[in-house]
Amino acid sequence: MNKTDKMLVGERTFCALLLVFSLAIFYLAYQISGFSSANSPGAFPIGVALVMILSAAKIALEMIGKARPDCSGWLDAAQQFRLQHFPKRTMIFGLLAVIYLAAIQWASFYISTFLFLVLAIVYLRGGRVLNAVCVAVALLIVIYLLFSLAFSVYLP
Repeated sequence: MNKTDKMLVGERTFCALLLVFSLAIFYLAYQISGFSSANSPGAFPIGVALVMILSAAKIALEMIGKARPDCSGWLDAAQQFRLQHFPKRTMIFGLLAVIYLAAIQWASFYISTFLFLVLAIVYLRGGRVLNAVCVAVALLIVIYLLFSLAFSVYLP
């Protein structure tokens, strides 16, 4: 594990968001059925939420004593955070995945998956279209056979 004496850009925000989401999950888990017994329906989600809350607390405790990150102002911090955690390649692939998920609604699963796989392979591997088409077709055949024959589920 990479331990540094300096706080990463956005580390405090991440910890605060993790704690807020963990508390929200704990509240929602408790709303399921409360905590009447260890085998009640809400017990497992409550346990998961407690693990998340403890993790956020541990991360917060580890931040004590760390030096602040080298940034001047919130704009510089936001730019450093974006460059460290969301580089251009990740952003483009994320955008491609969002478009793929939106395309499943109006195009069929197979057409949108084929286009997504071809574009993702071409973008991530560097421009071999014929190879990407062959890999995408092979993967779609495997997906079709797996879901239609093994699981008896027909994808739209």
